[in-house]
Amino acid sequence: MPVGSPLSPLRVAIVGSGPAGFYAAEHLLSHEGVNVQVDMFDRVPTPFGLVRAGVAPDHQKIKSVARVYEATAANERFRFRGHVEVGRHISHQDLMEYFHAVIYAVGASADRRLGIPHEYLPGSHSGPEFVAWYNASPLDRSRTYDFSGSRAVVVGNGNVAMDIARMLVLPPEELARTDMARHAVAALRNGNLREVVMLGRRGPAQAAFTPKELREVAERDDIDVIVRPEDLVLDPHSLHDAEQHPDRNRDKNLAILGELAARGDRGRDRRIIMRFLTSPVALQGTDHVDGIEVARNELYRGDRGTLRARMTDEREMVPTGLVFRAIGYQGVPIPGVPFNPVTSTIPTEAGRAINPLDGSPMYGEYATGWIKRGPTGIIGTNKPDAQETVETLLQDLRAGHLERDVPARRVLARLVRERQGELTSWEDWRYLDGIEQQMGEEVGAPRIKVARVETMMRFLRERDEGGI
Repeated sequence: MPVGSPLSPLRVAIVGSGPAGFYAAEHLLSHEGVNVQVDMFDRVPTPFGLVRAGVAPDHQKIKSVARVYEATAANERFRFRGHVEVGRHISHQDLMEYFHAVIYAVGASADRRLGIPHEYLPGSHSGPEFVAWYNASPLDRSRTYDFSGSRAVVVGNGNVAMDIARMLVLPPEELARTDMARHAVAALRNGNLREVVMLGRRGPAQAAFTPKELREVAERDDIDVIVRPEDLVLDPHSLHDAEQHPDRNRDKNLAILGELAARGDRGRDRRIIMRFLTSPVALQGTDHVDGIEVARNELYRGDRGTLRARMTDEREMVPTGLVFRAIGYQGVPIPGVPFNPVTSTIPTEAGRAINPLDGSPMYGEYATGWIKRGPTGIIGTNKPDAQETVETLLQDLRAGHLERDVPARRVLARLVRERQGELTSWEDWRYLDGIEQQMGEEVGAPRIKVARVETMMRFLRERDEGGI
């Protein structure tokens, strides 16, 4: 029987359970005329990727997209296999042996580095790791942060940087009503942090945060957002672009920033200071960060017409004991899978992996999401991206490139359990989800996330033993 028929289902492994992975699963399972079985793997016991571990705790509406993914998971041909790490419990070669096709939707889990002296001093941290920590990711639960000082510096000018700044200055009693990790709420409540300085290497017209993110802090009465009027004077290049190339988000950002500059410092207890055309030069300190040296930048027109920043001789020292770099995510290689170290992505053509040596197609190996295109776009961007990858996969199926025998699904299940005895199923997640929501209800929060794998497994064992 041909692969994809009722007696010989097309078996697809999806590695990663974030939006990109679930959109790929949805498109596969809804495709008429092809019988598909999807097994989704994730290295943590819980699904949803950055929807759970990356979206800000006070953005619950955005997290509601998980309901769409729950509908996909309800399909009888879908299986979730959590707490299974590809490269540790199961290899890429195993997946190629047990499935007709593998789609990597692992995102971009590492952060970009600043590349400046003393970047690794204690007190200097990865922004993405901090986001995962306050979102209760079990991979980052053991990290610690010192909030004893009154000021933090966030290097970056995008939505992640804005989220970090907002989380650092929101009142702890407000954070306690979100699903922020309880350990993060406690640490911030016990700290002395009152001021966050955001550094953007380019000007206000090139800021990467959205107007919605900016207005979210600008409209608060209990937080000052400080913008110097002189920083809003656009250079000739930015003025030219503003006149020749309309951009709704840019114009809205400039309008809000202008309102903030006119409003000035209202003397609030907590504040965010926004600096533009400013780049870090070096971190200062011996055994811990005690300051960051910054340079004033100027803009110039690059080879492709884009505006780029370069440092001038103007320098300044900003005292701080806490620095977060939030200048972007980047993918990490998976053993046995092609990887482009320049773009930090899996090299693909319409979602199909290609051999980096000769550019030839690697039938049966695919990618979607950030590991395919780089860390750009919003959650919804992953849907058409996943559809493109799945359509390429199905074209390969129709062309006969995926016609081969693979073991039955139960054989893989037995192999995985032999190597990882504590994997989680979708039913396990639903049980944990209920526990988290119940604990949250008791304190007036959407949920209290379980941040430790051992605690998740204890809950599941107690359920199986009849203890709960």
